[in-house]
Amino acid sequence: MLACDMSVAPFSDDPVAVLRHGGADALSLALMQARNRTLRWLSVFESVPAQLPPDAGRFSPPAWLAGHAGWFQDWWIARHVQRARGDAADPRAPRLASIEPAADRWWSPQASRRDQRWQMDLPQGDELRAWLMASFETTLDLLAQAGEGDDALFVFRAALWHELRLTEAWAELAQASDLPATLLEGLWPDGPALPARPALALPAGRWRLGSDRGGFVPEAERWAHERVLPESQIDARPVVWAQYVEFVADGGYDERRWWSDAGWAWLQAEQSEQGARVPRYVEQVRRGVVLRERGRLVHAPATQPVRHVTHHEAQAWCAWAGRRLPTEAEWERAECSLAARGFVWGEVWEWVADRAAPYPGHAPGALAVPAPAGQRVLRGASWLGAPALRHPRARRWADPARDHGFCGFRSCAL
Repeated sequence: MLACDMSVAPFSDDPVAVLRHGGADALSLALMQARNRTLRWLSVFESVPAQLPPDAGRFSPPAWLAGHAGWFQDWWIARHVQRARGDAADPRAPRLASIEPAADRWWSPQASRRDQRWQMDLPQGDELRAWLMASFETTLDLLAQAGEGDDALFVFRAALWHELRLTEAWAELAQASDLPATLLEGLWPDGPALPARPALALPAGRWRLGSDRGGFVPEAERWAHERVLPESQIDARPVVWAQYVEFVADGGYDERRWWSDAGWAWLQAEQSEQGARVPRYVEQVRRGVVLRERGRLVHAPATQPVRHVTHHEAQAWCAWAGRRLPTEAEWERAECSLAARGFVWGEVWEWVADRAAPYPGHAPGALAVPAPAGQRVLRGASWLGAPALRHPRARRWADPARDHGFCGFRSCAL
């Protein structure tokens, strides 16, 4: 049975290895780098405070994103009396008081969902930066005392993973805010545009889906289990603009037969509100795709992966093309076994066919958050994401109607 070899040297400089297996010294450096990136993003938005997107309600404001990075470390490290127990800790155990009395009201996701008034009085400027500095210094002090071992380092690895996950939330907000490229230098590299590659055959076989125990394993990857897969054929790269434009030109957004019931309902609502007949941020498709990106209109290379598409759009394109979305087991097996034959990933997060759910036999750990009903699975990584998150077993979920993320898809033969 094929499997990915993700064994790493214990002191590797590989950012994936540092996140999942790194010791205290490596984690300390990685946490500092992650916090510096958070502060850079915060500075960008502080320089243009009036340019938040018209639909800003779909996004967390900059002061919340930055403050929440500090809150997560405060909640899980400084105030967490069971932190040395690692993933076995009781998440409901009493916490110590925060150095900021209003921290939970401002930055706890649960509190902010219950009370929308939190947006009115979030700390800004020097006050916010003082909070970020104080909470981060406590994190580093406690890390220096933590010792080694997976249990001792679990909350610190989790804090690094969480802050790195926010990287794309900043990028999504920047895109929706139409921030200019001059402000994003060093934070937003150019998107990928690789040559086209032929589809690849994936023989029938057994596959061990998910991650095994050892080091830091994000909740959604737990735990590895066997799947039996039929023979299939899978795209070597995600669907690109040249392919997607054919669907648009053929009236794909007007043909009910290509859309699921949920997809058609979404499309009608979007067309009523925004006249949507192309993916988000696409300005035109005639004579090439023109995107609004980084404060300007740009011609997207024909071989660049489609992005900012919903799961509904991905399914509709597949139906029109006579293909289907891969299952996540097919996707993961292809990534691990077909790389030498041309399978490319990491350009965009990719929608797959599966509904969001824990793997069979999953026992929730300390950081477990139930998958919201109706969400779908994304696999891979985005070129705008942190390199440490680029792992073949990585998975996340999102609302199938969400199109602000840097998400695309690839297809399989029926």
